[in-house]
Amino acid sequence: MTVDLARIRAAAAELEGVIQRTPIQYSGALSAIAGAEVWLKCENLQTGGSFKIRGAYTRMLRLSPEQKAAGVLAASAGNHAQGVALAARMLGIPATIYMPVGAALPKLAATRGYGAEVRLHGATVGEALVEARAEAERSGREVIHPFDHEDIVTGQATIALEIAEQVPTVRTVLVPTGGGGLLAGVATALHEILGTHIEVVGVQAEGAAAYPGSISAGHPVALATMKTMADGIAIGEPGRIPLEIVRREVRQVDLVSEEDLNRAMLLLAERAKLVVEPSGAAGVADLLARPGVHEGPIVAILSGGNIDPLVLMKVLQHGMVAAGRYLQVHVRVPDTPGNLAGLLRDLAGLGANVLDVAHVRTAAGLAVDEVDIAVECETKGPEHCTDVVRALTDRGYQVR
Repeated sequence: MTVDLARIRAAAAELEGVIQRTPIQYSGALSAIAGAEVWLKCENLQTGGSFKIRGAYTRMLRLSPEQKAAGVLAASAGNHAQGVALAARMLGIPATIYMPVGAALPKLAATRGYGAEVRLHGATVGEALVEARAEAERSGREVIHPFDHEDIVTGQATIALEIAEQVPTVRTVLVPTGGGGLLAGVATALHEILGTHIEVVGVQAEGAAAYPGSISAGHPVALATMKTMADGIAIGEPGRIPLEIVRREVRQVDLVSEEDLNRAMLLLAERAKLVVEPSGAAGVADLLARPGVHEGPIVAILSGGNIDPLVLMKVLQHGMVAAGRYLQVHVRVPDTPGNLAGLLRDLAGLGANVLDVAHVRTAAGLAVDEVDIAVECETKGPEHCTDVVRALTDRGYQVR
């Protein structure tokens, strides 16, 4: 069994009426940063909130009647879980999903809401997958792997058919990459449709970058540790099937930092009006980290939008810090009436919007006649932060 254009087109036909043909949105803000035309492929708006329904449905549709009747198993931190649960409901197949103990609550709720039984196990997707496979040995049920199967890769590749029609002049496609099913499928399809000159770039979080070492070794190499907020691409070991395809079809895998991901999510929310989870923002993070590097037109796949609102709030705040939009300073002043009001008045005059104030009278290192004021402000950018600190210092404040 292979992944080829004929099978991808057949999968796309089977997915009609099941998934959405997601929109592709031009971004003027990102185009200015990249120095080239940039388009956003909005799989965050897909049924189930991510691209995963494409591969899950394609894989499960091809199960035998006996396998469908027995039910399926899966392991996922969220997006694949939702894709499998949703596809199972559509196909009338019982589904049990193993999810890491720390999986996001909205993803847990959505997976259960689609009708699947959820079992929490382990700290990572890998540990959950081990338990799912053990259950498969006991029960004989089929495990729907998140990425390491030809049908999964084939289903994910249907995104590329839409991209080829929506932006036929595309030269670079940026693909969030964890296990590699999406990257392998998109590269295969685009190279067959548009030609091998199309640069398909995998983008991984620095804290979960299993592909560079595995590509060099020629076989899947497991990471010893992982740490990233991008749980959707936090995969410690590439799939054998995707890796084989990626080594043949993909020339470049870029890494992005947590700060890059924060900035990307902030930009997408603020300028593109799109809510995207950290893993879904990886392609945009790559554009911000490497402006002017990729040849345009560029398509960045926004692979998912399933994010806990509380996490989104924290991430956007961190993104504003990373973008130089927040200023946090400690100012020491004499403990006399009017000093706090004077500081706030000076900050207002400098155009800094005060968000939070902590007024500390007793702390190590403070004299009895001094007070420490911690202020968090919203600013207009890094230069404005520098100007505010310089102006406060010039006015005699002890700024830390």
